[in-house]
Amino acid sequence: MQMKNYLIDTFNYNDSTNKKLLSKIKLLNDKKESIRLFSHLINCQYKWMARIKQDPNAKKMSWWEPVYNFDKLEEEWSKSLEPWINYIAARTDEELSTEITFVGFDDGLWAATPQDIALQLNYHSIHHRAQIQTIIRQQGIEPDFVDYIGTKYRKLS
Repeated sequence: MQMKNYLIDTFNYNDSTNKKLLSKIKLLNDKKESIRLFSHLINCQYKWMARIKQDPNAKKMSWWEPVYNFDKLEEEWSKSLEPWINYIAARTDEELSTEITFVGFDDGLWAATPQDIALQLNYHSIHHRAQIQTIIRQQGIEPDFVDYIGTKYRKLS
């Protein structure tokens, strides 16, 4: 499998499982931390894309703000994901593995490959989804099964 296909597949997996998660967050009595973590994932996708595009406002963008209203999470998630899918689809594996530069937290010039940034976003999503799943369980609700293999395996008999 080409890296670009793997990245798109992983973004699509996170898209479907994160949207599933929203139906459970909706049931929570205390949604505050789950909404904050979900908003953080959205903001990370926006900020990293701004860095890749060398947007001069990228440095000013927060990893944690804004915290979106629950009713806007799915829409904002989709808006933050679309540029990533389009960016990856428009590039070759070679382009995705070629370092780009961006201004970092310390105003220094940093470098990373787009594929590593995309992997970071996807793995980071898994990390925070697990935190939200824990919050869901702590509030007495059974979390959905969102393991990757659940999207791939099939019963034969």
